[in-house]
Amino acid sequence: MPESALADDTLATAAEAFGDLPIARAERRTALERFRSTASGRERPGRYWKLDADILAPSADRSHVAAGSVEIRNPDPRVVACDLLVAAEQHAARLAAVLGSTGVGTTKFGALATAFARLGALIYVPAGMAVAEPIEVRYVVTPGAAAYPTTLVWLEAGAHATVIERLDGGADAFVAATCELRVDAGAELTFAGVQRLAADATLVATRAAVPQRDATVIWSNADLGAALSSWETTVTLGARGADAQLATIFFPVGTQHVEAISSVDHAAGDATSETLVKSAAAGRGQARYLGNIRIAAHAQGTDASLRDDALLLSKNAHIDSVPALEIAANDVRAFHGATVGAIDDDEIFYMQSRGIERQAAERMIALGFFEPALARFPTEALRDELRSALAEKVG
Repeated sequence: MPESALADDTLATAAEAFGDLPIARAERRTALERFRSTASGRERPGRYWKLDADILAPSADRSHVAAGSVEIRNPDPRVVACDLLVAAEQHAARLAAVLGSTGVGTTKFGALATAFARLGALIYVPAGMAVAEPIEVRYVVTPGAAAYPTTLVWLEAGAHATVIERLDGGADAFVAATCELRVDAGAELTFAGVQRLAADATLVATRAAVPQRDATVIWSNADLGAALSSWETTVTLGARGADAQLATIFFPVGTQHVEAISSVDHAAGDATSETLVKSAAAGRGQARYLGNIRIAAHAQGTDASLRDDALLLSKNAHIDSVPALEIAANDVRAFHGATVGAIDDDEIFYMQSRGIERQAAERMIALGFFEPALARFPTEALRDELRSALAEKVG
């Protein structure tokens, strides 16, 4: 669970032990200082939410180079897909072109992950290449460790690829993860993240994408594990014709806590975005979702939407939904909508009238609730895996 170590100078010593690859020791020191001096920007603790993110940190003795492993499945030999140490030694220019390109390292927990960057993967797809099968990256976190998975993806102009990232393991672990997606002009990246860390793990994740002119990012995220999961995803649409499609599911049960933040920044006109969030909570599960759409004054022609629906499956569960629009342009289409509620009694009555027992009816409704978001995930095998995971949570 959360640890407080902001003033612990041994963190700097631990970061030094990570060496000069993939970043230099001096950069590690700078990143660690940024972590210590930067506010999280997260909401303060309240009636339901007890976490103070500004004091969340790992202890130094848990931060070591054997904190986890990465497995990469690359079906196409034309694609560069390797761990960060190999990338630093054999693909230094490509690594430098992605690492830090989205601004992830300027955030509090992105800086923390940068200070300990070593465990990770670089995926590079050359211009014009279409990769038929998904590339898979799987992190297995060592029990009791502090791990810092770093996933970097670069699609050059006109390339098409699907990447699936998994976070597994990590009993009693602290995980600060980052993901940076660079998608050049006319490229299309489908990226799916699946988090199924151990039930007593802590996760803070910072993710960002920067699609260029006429590029598309289709980003789906399933947040299903960890005792505490706090993450932020930002997509910056800084070029005309860029498109972002975001889908998220999360489901805290027992005493799990989830904090989910998504931001789509429309910094250029004639770009589109669609955000869909489906969440549920059972037991004493607690969650809050903050969804932001920002449209700059010069981003005329923007088309943006956000839909967030939350389902409460017990009287002690709680989910806050806070969608927000910031619109400075006048020629745009933008809307947001949010619902939080329990299963509708009329739906239960309808199914019972057709011979379905109440418990089975509630289960079917709860699982069907997630289907619009599940449809955004790549491959039927992954969708079936997620359906099974959700079914276990419904019970």
